[in-house]
Amino acid sequence: MSTELPDWDSEYREQGRLEGPPPWNIGEPQPELAALAAAGKFRSDVLDAGCGVAELSLSLAADGYTVVGIDLTPTAVAAATKAAAERGLSSATFEQADITSFTGHDGQFNTIVDSTLFHSLPVEGRDGYLRSIHRAAAPGADYYVLVFATGAFPEEWVQRPNQVGEDELRAAVSKHWVIDEIRPAFVHANMPADRQQGDQPMPPHDRDEKDRMKLPAYLLSAHKA
Repeated sequence: MSTELPDWDSEYREQGRLEGPPPWNIGEPQPELAALAAAGKFRSDVLDAGCGVAELSLSLAADGYTVVGIDLTPTAVAAATKAAAERGLSSATFEQADITSFTGHDGQFNTIVDSTLFHSLPVEGRDGYLRSIHRAAAPGADYYVLVFATGAFPEEWVQRPNQVGEDELRAAVSKHWVIDEIRPAFVHANMPADRQQGDQPMPPHDRDEKDRMKLPAYLLSAHKA
């Protein structure tokens, strides 16, 4: 069944209205990526690819990293820029650009992190994205991807992210990066258990200690040769 990606800028424009922020905006970095940061896996400069409202970028900047966040949606970039200014985080800057073709940062970044961007791209845009961030990466740069796994959402849902299988993820990324590991993980989301599309409800996923849904995901680690 073909899927229809959401209009991401519309999603962000709704933040603070109606039902509140999009479910993936949990007010802090995704726990899987926060754990990497706590373990010292990130090195400046960091590219936050598809940064959204940039809780990850802002958290890294607060810890002393230099971070550039890039996102297609001007609403998210404006919110991230405002938050950085309000928190006095001058080492976090943000750009509105198409991540599948952006330029101007060749060889700059020692770490590239993708917090739920990969599955938000059209399938035909994946290779351009992987080429673009590879060009922006310094030799030996690390690359981390947190992406929805198959089974996160019902297959019958027409509007949903492009959840991926492990082999599909490996095949796409390995064209440009040396893969070190792909392991099961979770994306935490503020999503009610009774959310449904049409008559198809969400699968019965577990919830964390903050009552956030834990959607099946993969965490991919790779590096630039």
